[in-house]
Amino acid sequence: MAYIPKSNRSTAFAIWGSALIFVIMAFYAVRSLSHQRVSVNATRVTYGDLDRHYSATGKVELVDDFPAHAQAAGQVKDVFVQVNEKVRAGQLLLRMDDQYALANLAHAESTLRAAELAATDLEQGGTQDERNTFAANLSSAKLQQQQDATLLAALQKLQQQGAAAADEVAAARNRLQADETSIHTIEQHSTQRYGQADRARAQAELADAKAAVAAAQSSYASVDIRTPIAGTVYYLPVSQYDYVNAGDDLVSVADLNHLQITAYFDEPDIGNLADGQPVTITWDAKQGVTWHGHVSQAPTTVVANGTRNVGECIVTVDDANGLLKPNATVNAIVTTAQHSHVLFVPHEALHDDHGQSYVFRVVDNKLVRTNVQTAGGVINITQAEITGGLSEGDIVAVSPTTNFDLSDGLEVKPIIR
Repeated sequence: MAYIPKSNRSTAFAIWGSALIFVIMAFYAVRSLSHQRVSVNATRVTYGDLDRHYSATGKVELVDDFPAHAQAAGQVKDVFVQVNEKVRAGQLLLRMDDQYALANLAHAESTLRAAELAATDLEQGGTQDERNTFAANLSSAKLQQQQDATLLAALQKLQQQGAAAADEVAAARNRLQADETSIHTIEQHSTQRYGQADRARAQAELADAKAAVAAAQSSYASVDIRTPIAGTVYYLPVSQYDYVNAGDDLVSVADLNHLQITAYFDEPDIGNLADGQPVTITWDAKQGVTWHGHVSQAPTTVVANGTRNVGECIVTVDDANGLLKPNATVNAIVTTAQHSHVLFVPHEALHDDHGQSYVFRVVDNKLVRTNVQTAGGVINITQAEITGGLSEGDIVAVSPTTNFDLSDGLEVKPIIR
């Protein structure tokens, strides 16, 4: 066996030792590269203020409103206000030309007098001329009756003396009976000329005539259009000398500081609404402006609105300032709960397993499934209040940055946001 010098053996051992160390280091390097940790978005649990709210669109409505309409066709004589002008209660807004209203009133009064006269004539059996004729005919018939009665008595006396024939007495008696029939006919005609249907028709015509007079008087009284409320002129579709028809809009006044909103909330939301809850109001036409109000009437029933089932909610605007316009379509956000200084996590970080809520905490770069409590807390579309199971400063995984599912024990690289 050949002899190997001691110095050469030491050199060989050193070479083999270095090679072994290199192999071990390469093994762990390859293993480390092949076991890459999953990057996840994460957040620290912290305290903050949360609220739960529900939103819907609604229409702005007036509460104190005075819309004036033309009572009859006519011409606008004068206009004393303009749009956006503030007016006091009783202020004159415009004046109609009174010649039309006066003519209508005169015609209605004339018709009423004719109806009253017709009703009176009917109750008395006819017109004055007709009653005079009846009276004259009745007087003549009674005079004829008296003469024929006297003649009959004389003939009857002569018959007893043998100086008058029986047929003469019979003829006189027939004439007297004819006189009585004629008197009865005249009296009956003068007192029973009209029946119940005639009286009903006359009374109906009289009532119509009285209603027409009342309407004409109201129209004449409305020649001067005055507002019964203080407010702002928000609608004025007419100008001086315009001709309008009965029922046309003339002017509208409203208290623009007293408004309400009718909003329709989806059925799943209405059970959370209650009177008095605060409401935030925005209008797309006034970007950057926010109004505030409160629920004055929570939904009481569910109705169909197209393909949706909704509840009607009435919101009173608390700080209407004249910028919010009637009939505007606005966004109403009702806050149903407000919790201050509570622990919360992003809603996306909260998971559920058959009613048990949990999150994934990041501990030593590994995910740890942790059950949490949310009972009594506020949960909205972006955040969730945690009432138990977490502490301030805990790191919670929100979502993976790649196509991985979060699971208990998964090694991760948290990206805290």
